[in-house]
Amino acid sequence: MRADNSSTICVCRSVRELGIAIGFLVPPVLVPNVEDRDKLAYHISIMFYIIGGVATLLLILVFIVFKEKPKYPPSRAQSLSYALTSPDASYLGSIAQLFKNLNFVLLVITYGLNAGAFYALSTLLNRMVIWHYPGEEVNAGRIGLTIVIAGMLGAVISGIWLDRSKTYKETTLVVYIMTLVGMVVYTFTLNLGHLWVVFITAGTMGFFMTGYLPLGFEFAAELTYPESEGISSGLLNISAQVFGIIFTISQGQIIDNYGTKPGNIFLCLFLTLGAALTAFIKPDLRRQKANKETPENKLQEEEEESNTSKVPTAVSEDHL
Repeated sequence: MRADNSSTICVCRSVRELGIAIGFLVPPVLVPNVEDRDKLAYHISIMFYIIGGVATLLLILVFIVFKEKPKYPPSRAQSLSYALTSPDASYLGSIAQLFKNLNFVLLVITYGLNAGAFYALSTLLNRMVIWHYPGEEVNAGRIGLTIVIAGMLGAVISGIWLDRSKTYKETTLVVYIMTLVGMVVYTFTLNLGHLWVVFITAGTMGFFMTGYLPLGFEFAAELTYPESEGISSGLLNISAQVFGIIFTISQGQIIDNYGTKPGNIFLCLFLTLGAALTAFIKPDLRRQKANKETPENKLQEEEEESNTSKVPTAVSEDHL
């Protein structure tokens, strides 16, 4: 039975970002910027038919291929989690238990701030690019694609690093700080008039911002073990959606009234708050501890404790 492979999990979760990347690239191609409403409606309907077909195919594959859980637990920690899970445990009871975990609550907030900033940036990216570079709708989609592809690469590299170092808190904090730095650089270079600069700064920001998303799920699984990862992941997603809605509406209003730079500074302020709160999260890696608690380790610890308890007696006899 092998240990949890963070790089594999980060790769699997970053596949979701591939769909977002396609979403940036394809719509500007399928729906051109035309004045005729009838033609615009036609192109939009074609795009919706394609999305509906793909979603239906994926739904069928879920019913056919997916299983509730693997035949054999992928790790000792997962095996212990199955054994510790009570059949009478309630969903609301698990949520209440998770919210008693201060470290997880801080992670829910910080993850929501980061993911919410990403959702707002993704939603308003086309508007911000067109504001400074009129007629560049297709390149706006390519910039979004660059952000997500760079983030997928960042997620894979972070996963490999976690496998080797197990430094969940440190890695999460560094990636968060670099996300803030990337956002600041993007904010002050967007209006320079050079589109290639926007590609570079947006890609650098995406490497850390999008790469942080699977890291948050992994850190949550460590902090909340042996609770269900589905519940902790769901709470992280709820936080991301709530902050995403708030940030998108707020930043949109700021852009309309004051411009793109104040709108991006608005996100920078909340990313600063998120980085500060991340520093207060204690790295209570419960899943890693469960993986290390093998029967051989326990027997060795018991023998060491037994030998330690005999030492004072032997010393006192020699002294006498």
